[in-house]
Amino acid sequence: MGPHVSTRFVTCVPSRWEARAFTSGMPPGTVLRTGVGPAAARRAAGRPPVHGADAVAVAGIAGALRADLRAGDVVVATEVRGPQGSVGCPSAPLLAGELRRAGLTVHLGAVTSSGHVVSGHGRAAHAAGGALCVDMETAWLLTGAPTPYVCAVRVVADTASSPLLRPATLGRLRTALRTLARTGPALSAWGRAAGEREVLLAGPRSFCAGVVRAIDVVELALAQRGAPIYVRKQIVHNVHVVEDLRRRGAVFVEELEEVPAGGCVVFSAHGVAPAVRAEAAARGLTVIDATCPLVSKVHADVRRYADGGDTVLFIGHEGHEETVGTMNERAGRTLLVQDVADAERVEVPDPDRVSYQTQTTLSADDVARVVDVLRERFPKLRAPSSDGICYATTNRQRALQAVAVDSELVLVLGSENSSNSNRLVELAERLGRPARLINDATDIHLDWLAGVRTVGVTAGASAPPALVDELVSALGGLGPVRVTDRTVTTEDVHFTVPKEVRVS
Repeated sequence: MGPHVSTRFVTCVPSRWEARAFTSGMPPGTVLRTGVGPAAARRAAGRPPVHGADAVAVAGIAGALRADLRAGDVVVATEVRGPQGSVGCPSAPLLAGELRRAGLTVHLGAVTSSGHVVSGHGRAAHAAGGALCVDMETAWLLTGAPTPYVCAVRVVADTASSPLLRPATLGRLRTALRTLARTGPALSAWGRAAGEREVLLAGPRSFCAGVVRAIDVVELALAQRGAPIYVRKQIVHNVHVVEDLRRRGAVFVEELEEVPAGGCVVFSAHGVAPAVRAEAAARGLTVIDATCPLVSKVHADVRRYADGGDTVLFIGHEGHEETVGTMNERAGRTLLVQDVADAERVEVPDPDRVSYQTQTTLSADDVARVVDVLRERFPKLRAPSSDGICYATTNRQRALQAVAVDSELVLVLGSENSSNSNRLVELAERLGRPARLINDATDIHLDWLAGVRTVGVTAGASAPPALVDELVSALGGLGPVRVTDRTVTTEDVHFTVPKEVRVS
């Protein structure tokens, strides 16, 4: 990318009332009062400062079309519809997230524009098409804008069920204008973030084979047995995956006591302790085990080494479900080592009979440092039968290294409780790059992007691939984006689902 060039942006506000409420705190020269109605909007779109702007925003009040919208609710347009067609607003998730963090009630959806005041049956007709609110300017401003990098924010002033021109309308209008004043900082941040940039995609990224298998298990169980299917803990550590499966009939529980007698329960990809299996059997529950095969292998190694007389040092994070399940395979002969400090002080009964295993989602560099200390203290330390860190974890760390070196900002898609996603953030920071863990595009603070020309993007092994596409699309709504995919290796691993859900 070339040197950073300041982006020219303008926010269009129709009426004097709206402009007075909105302008406070906005940078000088970035707000234009366009006038009310289609004709005024069309004229404003054809002359400076709209004509010649690199990014154009619209802000103002609107009438609600959906019954659940209240006065003061904010609608961020994903699409603006009008007589001349529609205009997409791909950056809407970024702006919506900014407004929600400001404490506003935000709805994402279509905004429609009409050439006249709409009420009664007219609103019902627009609502039938899925639009959230109606105004008289946005479509003409944005279809006439010289740039595709646009956004629109409309604050509900009158609700779908309330007639216009009633005394209560004035109170709702005041509420809307007060809220409109609070949208200024977010739109200002949107303008600062607008501009050309390059996105470097780390590959591999997103779902690994173990995560795909676990999700497939729940989906197949739902299809074959019907809802509800109970899942102990989160099937994988990602809020989007969990919520999607919950909508389809999966019931997530913390412990088996929450599963009714005769119920069907799925064990998560992270594995469970033997006591959990015993409890399920004692209660007569139908069990489908979605434990990742690589985690199952670590369980088997712990049993084998411990039964052979070793003290097993398990390198992992205390409280993580994989750690809890694995260590309880042989609780009396397994000790937790979380870091170098633990490695320096751990004591074992027989220094000649020591082996180690690792949580599959750790940083390879961190584990290597711990193992170096353990090997110095216990020269006969035995290693796992194969690399304990999952292939997918290692691949994603290598891929991130390939993009972080050229990135000004690294965005890691993944949930807060995802171990492998957190390790990616830590890796980027060790490489000297600012990094952020985000669930999706709405978590991005627009000021992170101000002046940033190159963004590295990756996703943890439990993050859906669609989240990456949505993120790139949202960034593309701020300005021209060049996407470069840097793939360091190709993954072709596939795990067969358990026999309980296997289709013959």
